[in-house]
Amino acid sequence: MGFVKEFKEFAVKGSVMDLAVGVIIGGAFGKIIDSVVKDLVMPIVSAIIGQPDFSSLYVVLKGTVPANLPLEEARKIPDTSIFAYGNFITVAINFLLLAFVVFLLVKGINTLKRNEEAKPSTPPAPTKEELLLTEIRDLLKNK
Repeated sequence: MGFVKEFKEFAVKGSVMDLAVGVIIGGAFGKIIDSVVKDLVMPIVSAIIGQPDFSSLYVVLKGTVPANLPLEEARKIPDTSIFAYGNFITVAINFLLLAFVVFLLVKGINTLKRNEEAKPSTPPAPTKEELLLTEIRDLLKNK
């Protein structure tokens, strides 16, 4: 089998196409969730606890750094070793908020699905055979 033909078979398989669609939709959905966290949730968190940006927090492990020096400038000082834990805290908080927002979205979708499934469906109309058998039964009862 030729290389091009084999690649074509691989590329147009249903699972590969499904994966491609999933990645594209996931990227777009990721932007929506990112916007929800940054534009809707974080302002509320900021209003409650203040600006939740810990990225400038660090500890000097080796060397000397003047007090209250911003992290980027502290990193420029030669022969220093800096443990910058603040950015990790900020990213972890953002992840927890993001996970919470996704959880709420999934929970809402699951609730809508359960409500849709719980609705009683109307029974199908009887077929011509069933109608005929019902008439025959009724006629036999009346005799």
